[in-house]
Amino acid sequence: MNIKSIKYELQNILSGKSGSSYDAIIQAITRHLRTGQRTSPVAEKKHQNKAKEKEQLINFAKDNNLFLDTISQENFISEGAEQKVYIKDDRRVFKLNDAIYYASWEDYFYNLLLHNYFFADTAYHFLGFYMLDNDLFAVVGQNFIKADCLTNLNQVKVFLKANGFINTKNHDYFQPELGLILEDLHEENVLTNKDILYFIDTVFYVKPEIFWNQN
Repeated sequence: MNIKSIKYELQNILSGKSGSSYDAIIQAITRHLRTGQRTSPVAEKKHQNKAKEKEQLINFAKDNNLFLDTISQENFISEGAEQKVYIKDDRRVFKLNDAIYYASWEDYFYNLLLHNYFFADTAYHFLGFYMLDNDLFAVVGQNFIKADCLTNLNQVKVFLKANGFINTKNHDYFQPELGLILEDLHEENVLTNKDILYFIDTVFYVKPEIFWNQN
């Protein structure tokens, strides 16, 4: 598949026109967010609309029975700046994310869809929403990957370069033809098992002037 076809497919996925079955609820949420005031592509204005998005998501979750009642703290295993991680069993984990890395909630859900397209073996499955200390969290499930060695970041660079992603600095990449930014790919976010790279936590951003361009 050529880049133009991939771009068209990704545009359809983010627009909710196509995608896998586990993307359906994520796409429904992004459509709901778009029914409100369209968020600006300017990051500062998106931040201003984020509180309104939170209200929209709370109402959507209530109307569609998407709120999770409780999450057992006994299953808590780690926490980073962007999310809390819980282990379900030896095959699955679930993660709570408050979209702090994103200018808008819509951008966060775009990231889920993009991750699921590029890294289906560690796809995010949306489980619901959770309120904690008046903060809204999205809850997603993911396959549990156990690393058997430290990831060689040069191999990450080679893999991404083969897929058109240019290393811009440190652990950040850019795909200029698709208009996609991919950040924070350090050793804790890309695991290695049996010489296979597993991207477990990605931070995708869309450059709208490139990504949505029809050319």
